[in-house]
Amino acid sequence: MIFEFTVEGVPIAKGRPRVCRYGTFTPQRTKDYESLVEWSWNTKYGNLKPSDKPIKAYIKFFMPIPKSISKKKAVETVGKPNIKRPDIDNLIKSILDGLNGLAFNDDNQVYAITAERVYGEEPKTVVWLSEEGV
Repeated sequence: MIFEFTVEGVPIAKGRPRVCRYGTFTPQRTKDYESLVEWSWNTKYGNLKPSDKPIKAYIKFFMPIPKSISKKKAVETVGKPNIKRPDIDNLIKSILDGLNGLAFNDDNQVYAITAERVYGEEPKTVVWLSEEGV
């Protein structure tokens, strides 16, 4: 079975945990984005229980076009690879962590990932998850 959903807004990378004298905590920006991922999943598939099967993931990140680019150049930039920050592995982590316990029991069930980071007219993330039969 294939599941597809969109997380609207600028993709946010998983932030590094912060350590202070009161313990370790996840940055608020990361928590907020993972909550958005959760909300996006629940809006479409909220009544499904998490899968216990192996999962193959395809994630496409549409990054905002820099404001410093002219309008003409911006049109040409849509769909082109984005090789700026944030790192794609941290973007993937924020999506998979946001789906823990929702789409799958744990993100260790994801055995294959394909991901792209391109410029888009509207910043968003499109996620496709495929359940593999066992």
